[in-house]
Amino acid sequence: MTAHAHPAHDAATHAESPPSVDHLRFHRRHSHLAPTFGTDRFALRAEAFARFFGTPLFLGAQTLIVAAWISINVLGVAQFDPYPFILLNLAFSLQAAYAAPLILLAQTRQAARDKHHADADAQHREALAVASEQRQAIAAQNAAQVLELLQQNTLLTEQTRQLTARVEALTVEIHQRFVAQAARP
Repeated sequence: MTAHAHPAHDAATHAESPPSVDHLRFHRRHSHLAPTFGTDRFALRAEAFARFFGTPLFLGAQTLIVAAWISINVLGVAQFDPYPFILLNLAFSLQAAYAAPLILLAQTRQAARDKHHADADAQHREALAVASEQRQAIAAQNAAQVLELLQQNTLLTEQTRQLTARVEALTVEIHQRFVAQAARP
């Protein structure tokens, strides 16, 4: 016997398996927003750099570099940036000049991504609400049909009871006639 010998069984098997649903279907159209700065090499490095600014590793490394810079200049190991540390301030200004726009751009793009994902989530919730309302309408229709069938069944049961009583009465009447005819000579 082949696997497809019972078409009714195959149909039942397919009916039981849930349909495949793309749960991210509302988010797919926003996938181009995933990389903050784009997808080219520069953009990926800029995003990695912007993300690095907020890490404890960056803060720790920067603190060590500043401490070493000041120590080297104060202790006289080298005198490339004497006490007001103007070169160090210039380095911080340069770092801020590049870091601030990168961080702002990353935040702006993240806000755009968040907005699009919130919109997609809202659409998904709306689709769920519509599907739920449709299911509720179908359930209400099914309940009304069941109630109607129950009323019809009750009516048929009552008619069956009446007919059974009538048949019994007729049977008793016919029996009495036969007994009466048999009793006559």
